[in-house]
Amino acid sequence: MREKCGIFATLSENAPKKAYYALLALQHRGQESAGISVWRDRIRTLAGKGLVSEVFRDGELTKMKSDLAIAHVRYSTSGSLNETQPLETECCGMRIAVAHNGTLTNFKLLRERYEKLGVKFHHSVDSELLGISFLWNLNETGDEFEAMKAVFEEVKGAYSVAFLFEEEILVARDPLGFRPLSYGFFNGHYFASEDSALRLFVDESDGGEIRDVKPGEVFLLSENGVESRVLAKESHRHCVFEYIYFARPDSVLDGTSVYVARVRMGKELARESPVDGDVVIAVPDSGRAAALGFSQESGIPYAEGLIKNRYIGRTFITPSQFNRELKVKLKLSPVNEVVNGRRVVLVDDSIVRGTTMKRIVEMLRKAGAKEVHVRIASPPIRYPCYMGIDIPNRHELIAAFGGVEKVKKAVGADSLAYLSVEGLIRAVGRRDLCLACLTGEYPEWAFRF
Repeated sequence: MREKCGIFATLSENAPKKAYYALLALQHRGQESAGISVWRDRIRTLAGKGLVSEVFRDGELTKMKSDLAIAHVRYSTSGSLNETQPLETECCGMRIAVAHNGTLTNFKLLRERYEKLGVKFHHSVDSELLGISFLWNLNETGDEFEAMKAVFEEVKGAYSVAFLFEEEILVARDPLGFRPLSYGFFNGHYFASEDSALRLFVDESDGGEIRDVKPGEVFLLSENGVESRVLAKESHRHCVFEYIYFARPDSVLDGTSVYVARVRMGKELARESPVDGDVVIAVPDSGRAAALGFSQESGIPYAEGLIKNRYIGRTFITPSQFNRELKVKLKLSPVNEVVNGRRVVLVDDSIVRGTTMKRIVEMLRKAGAKEVHVRIASPPIRYPCYMGIDIPNRHELIAAFGGVEKVKKAVGADSLAYLSVEGLIRAVGRRDLCLACLTGEYPEWAFRF
């Protein structure tokens, strides 16, 4: 399961270079492609497939001198794998670059409507629709904020988005605030999918400020400075999986520390589903904070029982070359001295298909584990996501049909327990969350076509 994208935007000196460093900090949100667009008399974009360090070579960024830049790292949930962002498109005699994190639920319906009006689309990805809708309404209203207000009214789904056009940048977060977006000010203005990327440039100890962009809030950046307005507001539905898995542990999302929330998930899990064990270990890196919380609450000592290989290439390992078991062995190795002869409590953030967890349990048993008790720091994933998370269709989700006992047998554990929905809410410390992939209750606004 993967996040769709990460975005960045800035009005500041050396904007392209700052965009590059911000993308490095957001690399965990997408590894398929990266791109930066700047304004120098016109939109100029440098983008390509691969990691940030692979796309941008020495000297290329120095040619992109500008004080305005937007940037993007991508993991695709729609459109062609070859389409990078920021993507450029045009409408009504204007051109725009778009960096988008999320998924639009009424994309096909609106695209057909605009095509009937004579608009030509140049990309298959849904993000283009945001740029088309904005330019169409900008042409109609002549005002950037009125145009974005119209976008909020007609485009549904999840979108934290940055537009670059005509010496301006517009940044917006959808009215429900599905995907995270932060704003920082310190010798310039900065926006990023996570505030951890903003701390590269914003020194809060020296007068800098960082805050969350509010749902339905729009910022306009130009040579005249920055103006912001809240143009729409629905009941906040922040994606709960940002707290469970996607966001960096050092990020703070809508006032909640991701790391603290994950530790609390482990503590709640230990209270709800205690187990007799000798050692708590994590599936690295996603389960580490929750495993620490489980250890602290249960009193069972924590140890590094699985070591992750961080230097495996992204492209040379394909399903046709290696089977799943060998891929898991390449990625993870057990520490025999930690697990041999012990009752192991294995903590992870989630189970999607169950294939990887089954291989890990088998690996621990071969390393001598006497028992393997699996504890998952989130509820079972039973439903697909339509708001920007790459969750398989329901028939591929191991927990979608059948109970916990079925999953336990499938992964080969001695016991298995998930965190409850209420325990998850307590751990995050807020109720204004999107829990659709766990409960099947989808936010109404996103599907109000």
